[in-house]
Amino acid sequence: MSTMYGYMRVSSKDQNLDRQYRKLISYGVDAKNIYTDKQSGKDFNRPAYRKLVGRKLKKNDILIVKSIDRLGRNYADILEEWKYITKVKKADIRILDMPLLDTDQNKDLIGTLIGDIVLQLLSFVAENERINIRQRQAEGIAAAKLRGVRFGRPQLILPDNFEDILRQWQIGSLSSKEAIAASGMAYSTFYKKAKMILSTKK
Repeated sequence: MSTMYGYMRVSSKDQNLDRQYRKLISYGVDAKNIYTDKQSGKDFNRPAYRKLVGRKLKKNDILIVKSIDRLGRNYADILEEWKYITKVKKADIRILDMPLLDTDQNKDLIGTLIGDIVLQLLSFVAENERINIRQRQAEGIAAAKLRGVRFGRPQLILPDNFEDILRQWQIGSLSSKEAIAASGMAYSTFYKKAKMILSTKK
């Protein structure tokens, strides 16, 4: 008796899983057997995937994924994982957007050969797209920096009277609590800025 398991993945927490979920449910996968990761597909170190393949998937079970890139985006890792599931776990894989890859169909020599060729091609395409996305991001950041866009936390602007507050704090006219309140800064920020300014005056 085989069990169908579904796997869904998106790269970030704000991305939507509805399309993948509807596809798996309409295919007949029980909702309780669907596992989800919101994580990059650069490798297979994902909690839900590891639980599914490592503990749940048994011989003759079927792993169902909407598309090859939802399984992963690293060419070599996809091929390695594919072999592990089909050869070691002796389970099958179905890619809903690419039935030609279904390992429980066409198990003759020609069918297996065609499936392996298509898998290698699609795995390469998936990894190449991941590399292109990273390159486009890097190019976008570089272009933004050239336009003067700043990344990271905005630099804190010191109040105009900060040095006066600092001087009064040093001579004891203001307590630490009073000086911090007057500066409008957080405790740690006040001491960090005070240390920086005092070190330049030495």
